[in-house]
Amino acid sequence: MPPPPPVAAARPGAPRLYLKTHGTRIARLHLLDWVVLAVLVALDGALNAIEPFHRFVGEDMVADLRYPLKDNTVPVWAVPVLAVFAPMAIVAGIYVRRRNVYDLHHAILGLLFSVLITAILTDAIKDGVGRPRPNFFWRCFPDGLPRYDNVTREVICHGDPGVIKEGYKSFPSGHTSWSFAGLGFLSWYLAGKIKAFDRGGHVAKLCIVAMPLLLAAMVAVSRVDDYWHHWQDVFTAGVLGLVVASFCYLQFFPPPSGEQGFWPHSYFEHMLTLEGEIEVQSAASSSRHLSLTLDSSPGRAGTEMRTSSQALDTMESGRRS
Repeated sequence: MPPPPPVAAARPGAPRLYLKTHGTRIARLHLLDWVVLAVLVALDGALNAIEPFHRFVGEDMVADLRYPLKDNTVPVWAVPVLAVFAPMAIVAGIYVRRRNVYDLHHAILGLLFSVLITAILTDAIKDGVGRPRPNFFWRCFPDGLPRYDNVTREVICHGDPGVIKEGYKSFPSGHTSWSFAGLGFLSWYLAGKIKAFDRGGHVAKLCIVAMPLLLAAMVAVSRVDDYWHHWQDVFTAGVLGLVVASFCYLQFFPPPSGEQGFWPHSYFEHMLTLEGEIEVQSAASSSRHLSLTLDSSPGRAGTEMRTSSQALDTMESGRRS
């Protein structure tokens, strides 16, 4: 089905849709979506709680897993700040300026879906693959004294269970997938708001669109530099997060290259519905006005006939006299 014509978007007198007047109605229409989000949060929590698959790590494999155990350059708490709360702040700033609650609601909903779907896919793959991290040796043997099975030569870890558990979650990178899911969605959003693909040749717009992706890429690089992930982990996670972000954005918004790329789909649907209601009311008002005119016509005609008859009588009387 072709998109609706952009009449409502181009009209300068289009009403502003405030959070107080339309927010509750929109939230009720998408109540099921918010319930699904809550389910996704619970599911991701369960995936983090279960024990991942412990892939076989033999004595001859340990040489490639002896990288130092370092702290995170980008702490775990900073990931939701960069990937969720910072994009939300930008969306809220655009709402304050434009006052379109459809845009505010759908941007936040799409962003949360992008991050949570990516998180579930990432954690599910982590648990299923069980790839050891580059610093697995020091997680398994914190004292530097390795122990192996006498028959299989598999490692026998004696480190902290929680640290060892995280050691089997290398593929894919959660930091990277979250960053590309949230900041990738933000790049799509900014591209639509600044009309980056309007064929005007403004390269500065592309630089603005690329900034969130650059930030996500730096988070990915830090994961390799900290020896928490192999390069394959962050590459796959980046592609995963960006693909999910693209699907989630296009679920709520038109492509940024289109004429209607500024607002979400539902905004144009709302404006078309509003125009239809106005046209129906106008047609009904015109019909009532026409009916009243027709109803009053016989009375006016009778008055005019009586007036003409009186005038003729007067003229006849004058001639007789």
